[in-house]
Amino acid sequence: MQTIGVLALLRKERFLAISVLTTLAFYLFGDTLFGGLSSLYRLALVFFWLFSVVLGSALAVVRHAEGLAEKLGEPYGTLILTLCITSIEVVSITAIMLHGENNPTLARDTLFAVTMIVLNGMVGLSLLLGGWRYHEQYYNLQGANTYLGVIIPLGVLCLVMPDFIVTASGPPRMSAAQKIFVAAVSLGLYLAFLALQTSRHRAYFTVQNTVMDESKASDAKPSDSPLALHAILLVVYMSLVVYLAEKLAPPVDYVVETMGKPAALAGLAMAVLVATPEIVGAVRAAGRNNLQRSMNIFLGSVLSTIGLTIPAIIVISELTQHPVRLGLEHTDLLLFVLTLALCMVTFSSGRTNILQGGVHLILFLAYLFLIFAG
Repeated sequence: MQTIGVLALLRKERFLAISVLTTLAFYLFGDTLFGGLSSLYRLALVFFWLFSVVLGSALAVVRHAEGLAEKLGEPYGTLILTLCITSIEVVSITAIMLHGENNPTLARDTLFAVTMIVLNGMVGLSLLLGGWRYHEQYYNLQGANTYLGVIIPLGVLCLVMPDFIVTASGPPRMSAAQKIFVAAVSLGLYLAFLALQTSRHRAYFTVQNTVMDESKASDAKPSDSPLALHAILLVVYMSLVVYLAEKLAPPVDYVVETMGKPAALAGLAMAVLVATPEIVGAVRAAGRNNLQRSMNIFLGSVLSTIGLTIPAIIVISELTQHPVRLGLEHTDLLLFVLTLALCMVTFSSGRTNILQGGVHLILFLAYLFLIFAG
């Protein structure tokens, strides 16, 4: 019986072998693999090889985080997921920022892309799917208000205000003191939210008296793996993701700096990498008529992205003397403010419908259009 259990585990975790072999290949033969990036075919092969393996490993992180969520309950499961994905994001941005010539807008572009993907793409898809199948879905209004009450000021302080700082000459630029203030406020607000979410007001992030289709909710079979196994495999996959995400820096850097492509594409690539696992988790939850979990994932993702990534990037920037520019400009600024305003409307009643999902998806398509046609 034990042998059967081990074989079943190996079959279930077969992607782990791919991740390990890829890690060994780039550890032993990295210089050779990165040596011919001037060839478009070699560049595409290396990039999509790394990107697909990192994405697959990140999806495994989601699977084990969901397993922990079933064992630990909310909001701890969602919290583990968002912290893992934020770690991947920080490592990816840092690796590209420190590789080759400095790209001062990479962190800003990635944060903005994550916000657009999550608050418009992920929210739109979840609400559209949920509204199509269930007409209306319900969530805890107090929890949504708590999330937005922290996301909106953090978003404005970190991504809007820096572009309005007046300097004696040149473009708006934050001083060291202003960066420290923004980092301290971001981290402080996130920790305060964390304390509220995990102790005094845990009920804000669960649904009481939820109208759920039990037959659909039961489609998700609970994990029969022990808690320790989920935790161990989560750490293993996270370690592989962190290493391989760092190896993405050379091909991404080559595309932006050598081939002269828009810097926003690097931010979009990193954002897709870190947001896709959460998109899968949120859409699955909405499909099971558990919009509360979807909301915890997408709003928690944006909050942790801003509240934790910004302080980390600022500290790394100051320690390595690599400047970063945080303020959004022009069209991006308007899209960001419009997205925050739309979220206030969408999450203001405790229930959602298909139209709200469609509007969020329209904004997401506008974001993609403006990147490639702007």
